[in-house]
Amino acid sequence: MLTFEQIKELIGLVAQNRLQGIELERSGFRLKIDGQQAQSLGASFSAETGAASVSVPVGSAGSPQAAPAAAAPPSPLPAAPAAPAGPPAGSHVLTSPIVGTFYRASSPDAPPFVEIGARVKKGQVLCIIEAMKLMNEIESDVDGTVAEIYPQNAQAVEFGEPLFAIKTS
Repeated sequence: MLTFEQIKELIGLVAQNRLQGIELERSGFRLKIDGQQAQSLGASFSAETGAASVSVPVGSAGSPQAAPAAAAPPSPLPAAPAAPAGPPAGSHVLTSPIVGTFYRASSPDAPPFVEIGARVKKGQVLCIIEAMKLMNEIESDVDGTVAEIYPQNAQAVEFGEPLFAIKTS
């Protein structure tokens, strides 16, 4: 994924060199910058593949084209989920050890490994993270009660992203 500054730099290069446009694809993220005058700014996101596709028209000044003053400008990227407010007091936060897809159960028709309020023991499986077609069981590293489950089922998670808040006793 590109940072905002990298995208901004690419837009500047397209405008400065008067290119017709540029397309870049990296790790399922696709960015298309159109150097020609365009009427709209569009974005799409496909949850099935996890691939994002962003199209950014560039105005003659070399910056992303502004929307009319009466309308709010559309966002070129999908909104990020709200960050957790913070773990409840006296809680331990279990974070993702790998990048992958978070699953609460061993299969779509199986019950979740744990629910909010469930007592867990150190070493108990809490979820599965699929990475490169491998199913990795994520175990609790403390005894306690599940206070929060941060990601949704089948949601992509990053390394270090909070998965569970476990209230220790």
